[in-house]
Amino acid sequence: MTGTKRRGKVVTGVLVAAVLLVGAGLYWFQPWKLWQDDTVSEALPAVSAPPSAPEPATSTPGSPAAPATIAEGKLISHEHTTTGTAKLIRLADGSHTLRLENLDTSNGPDLRVWLTDAPVKEGTAGWRVFDDGKYVSLGKLKGNKGDQNYAIPADVKLSDYSSVSIWCDRFDVSFGAARLATT
Repeated sequence: MTGTKRRGKVVTGVLVAAVLLVGAGLYWFQPWKLWQDDTVSEALPAVSAPPSAPEPATSTPGSPAAPATIAEGKLISHEHTTTGTAKLIRLADGSHTLRLENLDTSNGPDLRVWLTDAPVKEGTAGWRVFDDGKYVSLGKLKGNKGDQNYAIPADVKLSDYSSVSIWCDRFDVSFGAARLATT
């Protein structure tokens, strides 16, 4: 009888450990996200003067009258198939935004949008290079499909960055990236 009880406790312990491992694995990998799409359709941000400020009669010399694309690039695939266009846009007030247009990639855990100084490399050689040098996170990826905007902090020196990556922070891998070329 003692051997049977001990064997029952061991089996129960193994089953509990297996359930905990499966639960932890599901939490870490979040495989259901591969079948979930989050589509975002944001318009290009419009800049308006604060309500207390008077409307200027004319535009300031040297300031753009409308948003202008200053750099752009096509997204290439890395860990997951990724397509779309990344654009650095100067808004009428002089601020900058990164715009992802027609983005189509896989959903995943902890995806971020990064400006980086890393070169964009095709294939597996480009999967893990973006955290090797200088980068700035613009925030969590809002959706894995569609058009979306990411404000670039005013203290970011754009000339220090040459590429954009859709970065999976959990697994330290790029889903896709684009080299930014001035227009």
